[in-house]
Amino acid sequence: MQTFQSKNNFTNHFIGAFSLIIFCCNTNIIAQDSILKVEAIEGDGVYSLLRRNGLDPIEYYQSFIKMNKENLTEGDKLFVGSMYQIPDTIILKDKKIKIESIPRTEYPIFGPDFSVVDSLSNRLKNTVYYLISGHGGPDPGAVANYNGKMIAEDEYAYDVTLRLARELISHGAEVHIIIRDENDGIRQARTLELDTDEVAYPNKTIPLGQLKRLEQRVKIVNDLYLKNTGKYQRLIVTHVDSRSKGTNIDVFFYHHHKSKNGKRLAESIHKTFDKKYKEFQPNRKYTGTFMDRSSLYLIKNTLPAIAYIEIGNIKSKKDQRRILDPDNRQALAKWISEGILLDYETKSN
Repeated sequence: MQTFQSKNNFTNHFIGAFSLIIFCCNTNIIAQDSILKVEAIEGDGVYSLLRRNGLDPIEYYQSFIKMNKENLTEGDKLFVGSMYQIPDTIILKDKKIKIESIPRTEYPIFGPDFSVVDSLSNRLKNTVYYLISGHGGPDPGAVANYNGKMIAEDEYAYDVTLRLARELISHGAEVHIIIRDENDGIRQARTLELDTDEVAYPNKTIPLGQLKRLEQRVKIVNDLYLKNTGKYQRLIVTHVDSRSKGTNIDVFFYHHHKSKNGKRLAESIHKTFDKKYKEFQPNRKYTGTFMDRSSLYLIKNTLPAIAYIEIGNIKSKKDQRRILDPDNRQALAKWISEGILLDYETKSN
């Protein structure tokens, strides 16, 4: 998927960064926030357009979105050939005025380019989410060959999980990332390098045996759940499926048949994906499903209501376009987060 879109194409949302508040009424200002317009060229996203025009995309992203919201897709993508406003720097005696950001926190686990997270809202205040990305450590999960290189499920599931965590945190949630790799962070590459240094929260070696790995994850989540008794708590598990090479699948969801909350969570995310496909790919029917899979060990044994997500078939060339493109991984995370917001804001009182 390219980093620009027509209005009916698959889209995504880059996470907003530092909205800026400028405090200065000094008469020494010699250039008062002039507005420039630049043209989006093929291949431009918001980040690349800002960089191309000499602006730090982390610093100016949110300001750009606010200035151009009427000329962007829902996923904040650009239209090739359209003109976009960019803020010129304000100069005070040839020096930039001090700029202060809205509340933000740094999370090194997201990597240097994404570590700072803006507080965008409090929509998920007082909620707790546990995020498990499939496999990891000694187990790479499903693997496939892509352009002569081996790609593995655990790396892509982890990247989507980090992006999802960042989205949830930006809306005020408390998030626990259960499988962790302190060295990777959110990555913008298509081919994610394999490694085996993932650990389980907070810093536990992941066992080699499958049952031991699952038991470890269940215990970690259940212990945290009991410590947070009385809070609104949910568990999201993210996997990449492995089927025959010709089988492409849409994102689908599992839940426990006895969990009304788990079913609503899975259904809310499913509804969000169905809505997005109708909006951005009206000629392509969304075939993802949500269903009971109570027999899966994590679904059967964890205490929080759970949505178990399969984001695609790693062996399918079509699904690889969804999984390998970093913009599409961001879209997956964004849409999952919107489904989670829908679930929380429509919950029974």
